[in-house]
Amino acid sequence: MVPSIPLAALDRKLVRDLLRMRGQLAAIAMVMATGVTVFVMFTGMMRSLEVTRAAFYERTRFGDVYATVKRAPEHVAARIAAIDGVAAVATRIRSSAILAVPGFDEPVTAAVQSVPDRGRPPLNDLVLRQGRWVDQRRADEVLISEAFAEAHNLVPGDRLSATLHGVRQRLTVVGVVLSPDYVYAIAPGRIVPDDRRFGIVWMARRQLEAAYDMDGAFNELVVTLLRGTRPAAVIDAMDRTLDRYGGTGAYARADHPSDQFLDAEIDQLRTIVRILPPIFLAVSAFLVNVVIARLVALERGTIGLLKAFGYANRVVAGHYLKLVGLIVAVAIALGFGLGTWLGRLLAELYVAFFRFPVLYFEAGAGAYWMAALVAAGAGTVGAVGAVRRAAALTPAEAMRPPSPLDYSQAGGRALARWRAVDGITRMVLRHLLRHPGRTGLTVLGIALAGGLLAATRANLDSTQAMIEVTFEQAEVQDATVTFTDPIAADVLYDLAHLPGVRRAEPFRVAPAILTAGRAEKRQALVGVRPGTALNRLIAADGSIVSPPEDGVLLSRSLGDSLGLARGDRFRAQVTDGHQPVLDLRVVGLVETYVGTPVYMNIATLNRALEEGPAISGAYLSVDAAETDALFAALKAMPRVAGVELSGAAYASFREIMDESIGVMLSINLLFASVVIFGVVYNAARISLSERQRELASMRVLGFTRGEVTAVMLGELAVMVVLALPLGTAFGALLSYFLTQSFSQDLYTIPFVWRVETAARAALIMIAAATLSGLVVWRRIARLDMIAVLKTRE
Repeated sequence: MVPSIPLAALDRKLVRDLLRMRGQLAAIAMVMATGVTVFVMFTGMMRSLEVTRAAFYERTRFGDVYATVKRAPEHVAARIAAIDGVAAVATRIRSSAILAVPGFDEPVTAAVQSVPDRGRPPLNDLVLRQGRWVDQRRADEVLISEAFAEAHNLVPGDRLSATLHGVRQRLTVVGVVLSPDYVYAIAPGRIVPDDRRFGIVWMARRQLEAAYDMDGAFNELVVTLLRGTRPAAVIDAMDRTLDRYGGTGAYARADHPSDQFLDAEIDQLRTIVRILPPIFLAVSAFLVNVVIARLVALERGTIGLLKAFGYANRVVAGHYLKLVGLIVAVAIALGFGLGTWLGRLLAELYVAFFRFPVLYFEAGAGAYWMAALVAAGAGTVGAVGAVRRAAALTPAEAMRPPSPLDYSQAGGRALARWRAVDGITRMVLRHLLRHPGRTGLTVLGIALAGGLLAATRANLDSTQAMIEVTFEQAEVQDATVTFTDPIAADVLYDLAHLPGVRRAEPFRVAPAILTAGRAEKRQALVGVRPGTALNRLIAADGSIVSPPEDGVLLSRSLGDSLGLARGDRFRAQVTDGHQPVLDLRVVGLVETYVGTPVYMNIATLNRALEEGPAISGAYLSVDAAETDALFAALKAMPRVAGVELSGAAYASFREIMDESIGVMLSINLLFASVVIFGVVYNAARISLSERQRELASMRVLGFTRGEVTAVMLGELAVMVVLALPLGTAFGALLSYFLTQSFSQDLYTIPFVWRVETAARAALIMIAAATLSGLVVWRRIARLDMIAVLKTRE
């Protein structure tokens, strides 16, 4: 009969183990908690964006397919509605305007959109946040976007002035709204919001019909589809119907600018979730394995006595698993709390970018359950080997002292004969080589954390490089003026003689569908003058190139997407004007990090479009002393659709990038430091527990405290030194992977790796390791030699 087992005794032992090893166990829990935190924070943010987007789109009946035309009669909408798979159709008028905002001297570019004269929009409805709906009987009443209103402190009742189709009008704000079309509101050609210089205005349709000669017509179409309908088939049918009305090509929701940016952000969060938590949890599994294995080794005698007194294998194994379970439980609790808190802070940061009626951080039960299961799995994987060894020990074997370590192996003999180093150094290297697996995993853990830190800083460098190339090397113009429609090139003379304009260079933009084999992209053809000085074309080697007389210059990222290289040919179906189909040859590749344009000689493009000299806008170099006069002239100039100031865009870009990346850098700095500290501290504590008798003997034999300390801290120093190049290599690989993953058609992030980045990461790794060493040094200083030497091996 098996005797009754007093489990309370094991529980008391568990408490004593927790108190005795609290430093090591806390370090492991913190490392594991970082993995749980990252998983909860980013998974929760990803889910919050997805759920919020789905709810907002459903509430506002956001369209599935969009199309723009030059001008189409209203009855065409019925033909679109008859296409198989179409559930609903809504038409509207959309254009652009220049706004003058009281107290703000710069011209503001605005997208102008119609709302029905009666009732709400059947598709892509608006959410009224302040004020009331427009009265179609009042020509001056408008709704404005919430972000624009907040940027200028505008409220219902305030007045603006706008140039609509060359006519100056006074407008009265009657409401502030949110729109699914502008969850991420950016000016054309930009990738970050600038709410002070770009806004959205909604007017009653009757008023826009009169302003733009659109009576009984529309220039934009929104369609929703029946469930299960393929957008591609509907898009083809819509293009055939709208072709005669100047259709520029229908596109699915996935290509809608606002949704495209939002989807890209969700994909980035998904990439982070796939990379970071596994790193932290793998390191924590290693730490659990090392600590429990060492605990089992130290308690061989205790395990033998427990089994001799009748404790079953499962009870002994359960005791150590219970210790691991407590570590995991603490890590999960910390991770849940910290992940939720940081997730809410991250949600507040996202509110500045994505405009929803409500954006709450809500990770959902699934994210917490998954985080808990993954953490528990990491703890179990780390502990299972050591726990199995504890359960497998027989009482007789466990109560025998372990065999002394054989230092003649693992390079011990070679070290003994190596006279180039002193005895202390040989002792350090001998102990490291005696445990190659543990040493290697410790080095790897430090390297992973350091690589994460280096990759984060490298991504900041990559973003800075993108900004510098875009705004300091390529786009050196002070202002970019765009027109509502292509206009005769003679207008360039008028622009050149505006106040303060020192140089004006034209450009022509023609939207097109590019086809190379089976690959297809919607991208603009951009015609510029040879030798352009204000908007430069930068080759891969950094040199400035000019568009050729025959052929095109392709952005490198677009070439990669279409599988095109120098000398290849592709087809461009222009979707504007006469809509010619062009057979183009790639003459060269250029580096562009914002957008993926195709550059041509402007004269060649004009001829291909079967038009005379025409331009879509101009780049301006401006005397800063006369900007106020220039702004006043541009606000009053007819047919000006938008004015973008490069300096303001540059400042806005830097501000947003610095804020968002600064937050991520701080978080990763904290987490990486925690991992480095945890790994180094546990390695030092385990080594100290193994060697404290040896260290005490050294003190008795006359070694100084500094020499004894050097033995311990020397091991840490060697492992950190070995981890530095590995961390640098891992950081470079991780940074390259992240830049490739985050790049998309809207923007390209270059891979930049600088020596300074690796050096900063190395200094932080050394600082975190030094802190761990100082903690261990205090324990060495308090080592009780007599008590240690009395302890039986």
